[in-house]
Amino acid sequence: MIPGYIDVGGVWNVLPPGIHEVTLKEVEDRYITNSQRAILFDGFKRGLENLKNAGCKTIYLDGSFTTDKVIPGDFDACWDPVGVDVNKIDPVLLDFSDMRNTQKMKYGGEFFPSSVKADSSRTFLEYFQNDKYTGKRKGIICIRL
Repeated sequence: MIPGYIDVGGVWNVLPPGIHEVTLKEVEDRYITNSQRAILFDGFKRGLENLKNAGCKTIYLDGSFTTDKVIPGDFDACWDPVGVDVNKIDPVLLDFSDMRNTQKMKYGGEFFPSSVKADSSRTFLEYFQNDKYTGKRKGIICIRL
């Protein structure tokens, strides 16, 4: 079950700290509240399916999509690379140039390998668990594929 939001002093309310394991159906039921969110969710599902077909077993969902922002601009996701055949991944999902614009154009959001460094000290999995406005801990969604 996806927990309720908390206020950590940022722009939007966020999930409480932790990695919240849920189903794709639970994500759909909770977050698809308008047409923009439906479009983003469709792109997320298409990227998720591509990664699943390449052997990905776990994906994490974050960004304004998982907050109480009414009209999020995109989503952020990271995926566990263990057991993934990169030759089966859509090359767009491996293109991090131009601020990941090709990913955003095709899928509506960004997908990063979870073990890659997001900054000098944290992987994307770690980085996503901090509010970008306050630096305080927050939660993310985990989906087992």
